[in-house]
Amino acid sequence: MAELATTALPSPSQLQPAASAACDAETLGAFGPLRTLITRAGVTDVLVTAPDEIWIDRGKGVERVPLRLSGQRQLRALAVSLIAAGGRHLDDATPFVDVRLGELRVHAVLPPVAVGGVQLSVRVPQRGLHDFGSLLGTGMIVAGHERLLRDAIESGANLLITGATASGKTTLLRALLQLVEPDQRIICVEDVAELDVRHPHVVQLETRQPNADGLGAVGLDVLLRQALRMRPDRIVVGECRGPELMLLMTALNTGHRGGAGTLHANSVADVPARLEALALMSGISERALARQAASAFDLVLHLGRSAGVRRLEQVGRFEVDADGLLVARVLTVDSEHPGLHRRPWATDRNTHAPGR
Repeated sequence: MAELATTALPSPSQLQPAASAACDAETLGAFGPLRTLITRAGVTDVLVTAPDEIWIDRGKGVERVPLRLSGQRQLRALAVSLIAAGGRHLDDATPFVDVRLGELRVHAVLPPVAVGGVQLSVRVPQRGLHDFGSLLGTGMIVAGHERLLRDAIESGANLLITGATASGKTTLLRALLQLVEPDQRIICVEDVAELDVRHPHVVQLETRQPNADGLGAVGLDVLLRQALRMRPDRIVVGECRGPELMLLMTALNTGHRGGAGTLHANSVADVPARLEALALMSGISERALARQAASAFDLVLHLGRSAGVRRLEQVGRFEVDADGLLVARVLTVDSEHPGLHRRPWATDRNTHAPGR
């Protein structure tokens, strides 16, 4: 059995309508003892590293909670059942899996891949952050960003959104896509569908893991090729981390406008190196990658997290010099002096709206 050693369960006033609305009561019930944490106000992540070591993040860093599971057997059973509820399987042959349950994202890893025992991570969406205006209210974006970002969406600029884990890449991308005109067709390609774009014409494609015989896998690169055949006005890749990056850049360089993707990078300075590493996986040289990236993406939007606040810290664009690819600043927000610091932006790159 699970026990809550010293902290009382959250009162109804502490429960988070975000999580309750994110999936139905039956799905929430599948989380068993973790349900009380998922529905706690402000929780963005629930992290189980051991039966007696459970953490939550309420936007200001992780904090340990005194909830305990009975042991590894209960933790493994919970992980396996959650993954199964999402339509995938977790076993010794497939020891790490992502699934979506409602709007909750669940990731699980089994030993011996996870050396210390079963690892379970739950990402809880903040439903109040679906629209562009709400990001202004939270400080993720400031007023000086608004016109530039709206112009970028309206003119069909291709965007690469970068940042560290939990910096708000998906949140910002979701909000920006809601600014797209309703007569445009958006096709989203994701490993685990979590964008949940509030737009009248959205198609979501999600990867599929292989079956028990190792057959039937469908990767992001395959889905992206299918998306290109589905008459998209805008193509979106939830997270670029493999061959799909080069395919996306090729698409954006051959007439597809208004596209977007996200990329994990701890700083703006890391972005070129991350792209180069992914390009090498596809056998693309650094020089070829630099030319492709500079031509494909009009803006780089980099998010950071400081003192528990997620915000858009820098807007840049790719440029190529003698040393290769770099990100030149267009606009930035200094965390210590949160005024706007502008750099020239060649808006003539973004004069063509997506074709219909």
